[in-house]
Amino acid sequence: MEADRTPITGLVLDASIALVWFLPDEESSVADKALKRLDGAQATVPDLFWHEMRNVLLTSYRRKRLSLAEVWHSMHRLDQLSIITATTSDNAHILTLAERHGLTAYDSTYLALALETKLPLATLDKRLIDAATLENVPLLS
Repeated sequence: MEADRTPITGLVLDASIALVWFLPDEESSVADKALKRLDGAQATVPDLFWHEMRNVLLTSYRRKRLSLAEVWHSMHRLDQLSIITATTSDNAHILTLAERHGLTAYDSTYLALALETKLPLATLDKRLIDAATLENVPLLS
């Protein structure tokens, strides 16, 4: 039986990457690469992702980094991307990863999802990158 040689095209998308796409003063080659990858693949996110995106975009509006119209446009654009929301309810796994790596429960949710799906993790968070490396999770770089 021949091994499946289909390249992995999906990824677990962290909000730190997606925010770069919508905040005009942010730049990242990793975020650019993640967006290009979504042209032919799907991103998987925990439900938390959507709350983080709404919160940071609204905070950016309040700090006058974005207009309210830009906040709405950003959320609409996210809805159009190929993003799957996964339920992550394994409390033991999330809490264990958070404790092991000194992460917030929020960040360990992304790590747990990457471990569960065996997909690369796209993040700009240094602590999450370090934890993913220790857990042998591939990173989009």
